[in-house]
Amino acid sequence: MKRVLTKALALVSLVLPLIFSGCESTKKASSSGGEAGSLLSQEVFPSKHVAIPDTSSKIVTEAQPMNESLTAQDFTVQMGLGINLGNTMEAVRAPSDGISKPVSYYEKLWGQPETTEAIIKGYKAAGFDTIRIPVAWMNGTDFENGDYTIKTELLDRVEQIVKWAIDADMTVILNDHWDLSWWGMFGSARNEIRESAWELYEAMWTQIGTRFKNYSYKLIFEGGNEELGDGLNDNRTVADSGTLSNKECYEVANKINQKFVDTIRSLGGNNETRFLLIPGIGTDITKTCDAKFTMPTDKVEGRLFLSVHFYDPSPFCLGGGDLWGTQKDLGNMNGMLEKLLKFYDKGYGIIIGEYGALPQEKEYKSATKLWTENFLDNCALNNYCPVLWDIGEWGFYDKTARKLNNEEFASIIKEYSRNERKDLDRDDIMNDAEDRIADRLASAPKILSDNPLVGRTDVGIGYLMFADKNWAINYSMGDEYNPDSKTKGMKAFDVEINGEGTYTVGFDLTEANKNAYSMAFSAIGIDNGEKLFPGYIITIKEIKIDGTAIEFKDNYYTASDDGDCTRVNLFNEWVKDSEVKKVKSARKSDGDLTKATASPVNRNNIASFKKIEVTFDYGPAK
Repeated sequence: MKRVLTKALALVSLVLPLIFSGCESTKKASSSGGEAGSLLSQEVFPSKHVAIPDTSSKIVTEAQPMNESLTAQDFTVQMGLGINLGNTMEAVRAPSDGISKPVSYYEKLWGQPETTEAIIKGYKAAGFDTIRIPVAWMNGTDFENGDYTIKTELLDRVEQIVKWAIDADMTVILNDHWDLSWWGMFGSARNEIRESAWELYEAMWTQIGTRFKNYSYKLIFEGGNEELGDGLNDNRTVADSGTLSNKECYEVANKINQKFVDTIRSLGGNNETRFLLIPGIGTDITKTCDAKFTMPTDKVEGRLFLSVHFYDPSPFCLGGGDLWGTQKDLGNMNGMLEKLLKFYDKGYGIIIGEYGALPQEKEYKSATKLWTENFLDNCALNNYCPVLWDIGEWGFYDKTARKLNNEEFASIIKEYSRNERKDLDRDDIMNDAEDRIADRLASAPKILSDNPLVGRTDVGIGYLMFADKNWAINYSMGDEYNPDSKTKGMKAFDVEINGEGTYTVGFDLTEANKNAYSMAFSAIGIDNGEKLFPGYIITIKEIKIDGTAIEFKDNYYTASDDGDCTRVNLFNEWVKDSEVKKVKSARKSDGDLTKATASPVNRNNIASFKKIEVTFDYGPAK
């Protein structure tokens, strides 16, 4: 994940795995709504082929124990519960910052204090036996100008934190984390930039691997974060990126993972048998389970982990949603995590490198306890290592007090911690987890909202799918009507649709005492529309923001992704205008899709607001 702090809201650091259908086109949104500084596309120059210096540690100069009889699956039990040092060492500079500032400048860039040994010891005392340290190595690398040498000061600072954690008897995961979108070099239109990307990647891990080559098996290298996949086409820093097809993204990601393993193994010392963590495609479970993704080969057996993240459902975990816990919610979580057994059964360890139902404005969600306990029980049952995403003051752990900031949540971590369960039989732990998962599912309600429209199939149900630009305000984002998925305190204007007529949908945040900020995604949805009113067209009459009508383009179109929900996208940047003609269900009254768009609303003209109303006609094409 990657996110920065804003004045109004502490956002999380990457990853918002939110999947929105866009009229038979899907796209996974990154878990960051905003990045540090002005991340406009920059000119990136090819490699200058600068010689890589010897970066060997001056602190750990003799090889520490490696416990080579231990497999990755055995190690997950020892790793216990983990936590991320989020928004800290991966708080990436803006291009204009350059690399000349003190390392502490970058470390504090996203509102976090400088990390201390006391903070690390506090993690251990709270019940965490593993720490993941996301790092932006480009804070000390002038990669834009073709120099891939990492500043010694940055390596020294990261090593200091790693050593503190290992001295506290913690396992450490060290990665490269989004990192000013340098990964977009792999998708550049220029061959020399694509070739330079490979040189940068190898140079980076050569320097990191050499620095830590004598560290014990309790230091794990992770080859990336969420970038391996769509992130290889990221054009926020590399202006001409975006050339890779979906198939090519998989192919290049697989090659990157192989390069990672080969590079580390070639460095000698403890790196010959070090545990390595392989990022899945976008760290997304479904994409990673696709047959196009393959784990790399390794010359040593049983030393590879797979990395994925879990923020499902994202409106609840990352946005303003407060309700969770229906039979479907629990079943979805259980089923999604079970998919990873595909890799576990092949001998790989599984690390959930990020997870959490993240607090909003320091407020915990009402279902945080239920979500977290069911998730941790799934990890215990399937032998996965879970690593909590945390960003300090706005997250779960108070770095000033050096403890978890919520007593109920602290008790959950303690209960599931390795120390608390050290005397329990492993089979008993797994059986108990399985029983609790089954009991929760059996006793769960079908719906949480007191909403008479839920479950009806005899009428259409009109509603406004919505996520604001900060991903903090949301409502029923998807083609299946779900009034449970909403920001706490929001009043939604959903409507029963019985046939041809004029209708209004939207929501009001006045009682929630919150504002929505522009749009990240929005669409009019009519559940049951395709089945009850086949071929009907949605014609937008008016869109009002806080009572004032706004302008919108008239070249929108009606379509359906699932053959059930009729929809019109108001803002969906993941459906390119050039792709609309390929959408089989797309339709307009005049039949002309030549200039049709999935984003008739210009979100740049929308500031913050409390109330949105969309009025439309619904009826047969005329």
